[in-house]
Amino acid sequence: MWIEMEIRVLTKEDSPSLWKINQEGLPGTGKVSEDEIKSLLDYSELSIGAFDGEKLLGFVICLPPGTEYASLNYAWFNQRYDDFLYVDRIAVSQNHRNKNVGSSLYTEVISVSVQNEVPIAAEVNLTPPNLGSIRFHERNGFTEVGVFSHGHKAVKMLLRPN
Repeated sequence: MWIEMEIRVLTKEDSPSLWKINQEGLPGTGKVSEDEIKSLLDYSELSIGAFDGEKLLGFVICLPPGTEYASLNYAWFNQRYDDFLYVDRIAVSQNHRNKNVGSSLYTEVISVSVQNEVPIAAEVNLTPPNLGSIRFHERNGFTEVGVFSHGHKAVKMLLRPN
């Protein structure tokens, strides 16, 4: 069942809802505090949410290359690519999954990628596995460009050409 939604730019006032949805997506989304979510919005080049009225259904936060963001996965792309739009996180609330929310958000990300002529970079957990996210990214035209292991975590590094 598809739902009516509006895609719009996120603000720091959305951070409590962002944090809540991010927590629902653990471990796939990566644990962050509400303050860290606000910092991600500062770093972001594109941060949008899918809303039903004032209710946030899902979101995506994308960063340009070269910010001071301290993610090892983000650094992996910075070391290998000059230009990209990095999907730091995409998450949909548990009650709104499989209702086209994530695909609607990625439609906007892909549009920005094409408009700016930059590829989209992302990663998906292999350890622990996030099979749903792997399938989602494959459906959206991403291909594997590497595997990165650090600590107890391994991720599949993905790129989608513009």
